[in-house]
Amino acid sequence: MRSSSNPAFRNLPRGAAEYGPNVGFNQPQGGVPGYGPPQTSAGADDRPMTVDDVVIKTALSLGTALVTGVLTAIWAISQIPLSASGKIMGIPGAVIGVLVGSMIVGLVISLVIIFKKLPSGPLTLAYSAVEGVFLGAISGLFEALYPGIALQAIVGTAGVFIAMLVVYKTGAVKVTPKLTKWIIGAVVGVAILMLVNLVTSFFGFNPLRDGGPIAIIFSLVVIGVAAFSFLLDFDQADRMIREGMPSKWAWFAAFGLMTTLVWLYLEILRLLSYFQND
Repeated sequence: MRSSSNPAFRNLPRGAAEYGPNVGFNQPQGGVPGYGPPQTSAGADDRPMTVDDVVIKTALSLGTALVTGVLTAIWAISQIPLSASGKIMGIPGAVIGVLVGSMIVGLVISLVIIFKKLPSGPLTLAYSAVEGVFLGAISGLFEALYPGIALQAIVGTAGVFIAMLVVYKTGAVKVTPKLTKWIIGAVVGVAILMLVNLVTSFFGFNPLRDGGPIAIIFSLVVIGVAAFSFLLDFDQADRMIREGMPSKWAWFAAFGLMTTLVWLYLEILRLLSYFQND
């Protein structure tokens, strides 16, 4: 299995090696060309994973995040005091507490899933719910400043996701080892630049996040990298299906897609905020 820029998909168990031989679409089965997935008599969680499994689990995760996110955003907006001119007069401690708390809890859950390689429905849904609260709190702050920006970010994120899914399914861009290395390198490079910019921002130098031309270009690059990361996520999920991994691993695929969606949404939200500044 190829490596991925998404840590959720690294070092996964190989389906064919651990769960028996895989009888794929082009392999003979009992002397007859095989057209179905690997056969198993085990329970529902041990049957071979399908595309429907990934779609359903991802939809459930995304739906959970949307519900908690919308509710949190509505609550956050109601808590933020605004002046007559529409300026934020201060950020309530409750909003900051929810924002920081959900960020920490989400990080802990994600680390448990990633390092323990747990294909768990409850954990994935819990991660989605907490990330929804985190994104909702941030969206509430941005929405209080720039009404309508959160919906724009959601539409933009959905648009990028659908576009990259079409690109992958049509084969317009092939996921090759070379492309994989390029995307992983880009993700690492972006992460390093973000870290350096965070450190320098404490000294009043914040070129990548100050809303200027360089910041806009950087955000566009990050959005591009996140978009191409979807290709690796789709490819890894596709490989898990072809290798006949148990259906419970669809939760792991859903978790991996959610992490990229969260990253992309935050970056689109930030980029849109740059264009709101007069």
